[in-house]
Amino acid sequence: MTGVPRIPDSELTESFIRASGPGGQNVNKVATAVELRFDLRHSRSLPERVRQRLARLAGSRLTREGVLVIRAERFRTQERNRADARARLDELVALAAVEPKKRVKTRPSRASKERRLESKARRSHVKRHRSGRPDAE
Repeated sequence: MTGVPRIPDSELTESFIRASGPGGQNVNKVATAVELRFDLRHSRSLPERVRQRLARLAGSRLTREGVLVIRAERFRTQERNRADARARLDELVALAAVEPKKRVKTRPSRASKERRLESKARRSHVKRHRSGRPDAE
């Protein structure tokens, strides 16, 4: 993936918390879940347009202060959850780095307008004759 900005580790904050869900004694003893925080609003590693798109993509994962929070607790080990959280962040950044294509305005062709009107007339005819009344023409 060329052209995708890389976020330096210095801009990321990780904290380890206990994961919820099944896992037996392990889940009660070991803090394996990872909460990855990235201060999107004050980041210098991303261009402004990428930051704006990333903020839109983040949705509810973005706090009021502009911090992107990714919580990873799919795996039973800290290492795998750390890698998962980082991969999810990288995936979001890669999506945000793609410049959306500008929509080119087009107009319907005469033939497509005629096809549309013909199908509307056909449908109208079907509905008009559905009642079974003999004078429905």
